[in-house]
Amino acid sequence: MLSRERIVSAALALVDAEGLDAVSTRRLATELGVSGPSLYNHVATKEELVDSVVDAVLSEVDTSMFARLGGDDRDWRAALAAWAKSYRATLAAHPNIVPVVAKGPGRRPHALHIADAVFGGLVAAGWPRREATRVGALMRYFVTGSALGSFAGGFPDDATVYEENYAHLGQAHLLAERQQEINESAFAVGLESLLDGLELRYRTVTAGGDPSERVT
Repeated sequence: MLSRERIVSAALALVDAEGLDAVSTRRLATELGVSGPSLYNHVATKEELVDSVVDAVLSEVDTSMFARLGGDDRDWRAALAAWAKSYRATLAAHPNIVPVVAKGPGRRPHALHIADAVFGGLVAAGWPRREATRVGALMRYFVTGSALGSFAGGFPDDATVYEENYAHLGQAHLLAERQQEINESAFAVGLESLLDGLELRYRTVTAGGDPSERVT
């Protein structure tokens, strides 16, 4: 039986396999073994369908750690770290949707729930509202950026490419075969560094200062 859930599931499988451009009413109808017009009883436009696919993926992101913040529990650092890892793992499993996610939540319910949970948790943990907005945006930039592609995987594995003109890239041809290890370790280093910096900022803003207004 045709249902919205079945359509979204088939569309996600298509996006994962071939990318967003592969999604069309005709292609989905073929995949599902139904007539094209029958899809419109459940999904009105391709934009609505893509939004539903993206939101279904984002429903897998864990935000439960933010609900515990407030009162005696103000460990926002641990909450941000756990959320960032869950968020990145979800996007890494479905990399073809990342360009859409990077544009913002729009009207997608699960995307808005993520923004609400992060902001609410940070405020409950003592971050001023303006700062909580900045931190949420910063973390989102970092996570989505890390999921857009592989730095290591973008280097040609041909050693001759680097021999004459790139004196410092003598081992660059080995990066592609180690891309998963490099990507994971780079994300871990970046996340730790961001959180270290946010610790310093938190101490400043909760003491009544605003680091963005300093004259250097």
